Amino acid sequence: MLNNPRSHGLWEATAPQAPATAALDGEVSADMVVVGGGYTGMSCALHLAEAGRRVVLLESREIGFGGAGRNVGLINAGLWLMPDDLITALGPVHGERLLGLLGDGPALVMDIIDRHGDCELERNGTLHCAVGPAGLKEIKEREAQWQRRGAPVRVLDAEQTKVRLGTPAYCGALLDERAGTLQPLAYARGLAQACLRAGVTIHTSSPVVAADRKGDGWTVRTAGGAVDAEWIVVATDAYGTGPWRSTRAEQVHLPYFNLATQPLGADLLRTVLPGREGAWDTRTILSSFRLDRSGRLVFGSVGALRNTGTAIHKAWARRALTKLYPQLGNIAFDHEWYGQIGMTSDALPRFHRFGRNVVGFSGYNGRGISPGTVFGRELALLILGEQNEAQLPLPPSALVEIPFMPAREAWYEIGAQIAQLASARL
Repeated sequence: MLNNPRSHGLWEATAPQAPATAALDGEVSADMVVVGGGYTGMSCALHLAEAGRRVVLLESREIGFGGAGRNVGLINAGLWLMPDDLITALGPVHGERLLGLLGDGPALVMDIIDRHGDCELERNGTLHCAVGPAGLKEIKEREAQWQRRGAPVRVLDAEQTKVRLGTPAYCGALLDERAGTLQPLAYARGLAQACLRAGVTIHTSSPVVAADRKGDGWTVRTAGGAVDAEWIVVATDAYGTGPWRSTRAEQVHLPYFNLATQPLGADLLRTVLPGREGAWDTRTILSSFRLDRSGRLVFGSVGALRNTGTAIHKAWARRALTKLYPQLGNIAFDHEWYGQIGMTSDALPRFHRFGRNVVGFSGYNGRGISPGTVFGRELALLILGEQNEAQLPLPPSALVEIPFMPAREAWYEIGAQIAQLASARL
């Protein structure tokens, strides 16, 4: 549940209260039923409701329970893949279309926040920090590929990076002025409030157990009731269960944890991320770090805070922070939490057509905030008839289960512990 300190941590402690909702009880009808209360589902529901459609949203647990309430809160543009690699994978039509939409994704997120409420939004960009010559080469190539498409990105040299970060640990950084940070669970709950104001009916604690054809539409069933609708939007992603748990089976879960310090004092805040950019580095087992509105430093990396991982990852984080920011001393961690990132085999998201008028996007590979918001809008435009399937940013994909899933996931979790147990870092 959300009150588990190891599931949502700082975000649960500082987010506004979730709107009052209840489980589905009885039979209702709507134009569309959206399954999943994360960014994709609520963005889709909001856009549909603003266009005058009757929408019921079903969430199996609570709003923002999955990745939407556990992530770092970086509003990034694009995907992990280099832009040119994305074009190679998807072709020039879908590739350039997807790059354009996701390049503008942070602007859509920020516009929604401007219209519907605050969630600790910072618009100061993000910094992709280069570790060594290989990391510097990587961010320079990203700069070149994005600049060819007119994006406001630029590589900072070592001294400029030191000024931005407050640490000399990196030899450069890619500044993306489109990007920023937010409080992720507050954003999820803010979307839910906006949906309710627009007329969406939201039912939490309502996992879907079945979906059956009924005439030209569908009946979606939970333990407590059913919704008749013409369309179904599947927005469960890596936490999916029930009839569309196949989206879970095509993604390997990569655990990711975050620790949040006590609020830093004014003197420390002048030396730690003084511009409040969000940051992460080029390592394979990466680190991410950012400030929240109260001045807590949120520091994260790959790993699960459970079993032996709890002590190993917290000890590693202490060593890493001491090297990054020795001025912090032995500052206490006030909050700790972790979640799961759904990783597809090629680091690309998926568009699925599960049946007639049953559609969804999934597979965000750790980039859920902007892509989830964008893909929700794109699904709404499809359903509203304002674009057809050929105009979507991704072609339809077959559902392909990743083999040896338990072994792969165990390796990620154990491998992160081994790497961080041995790492001297930076």
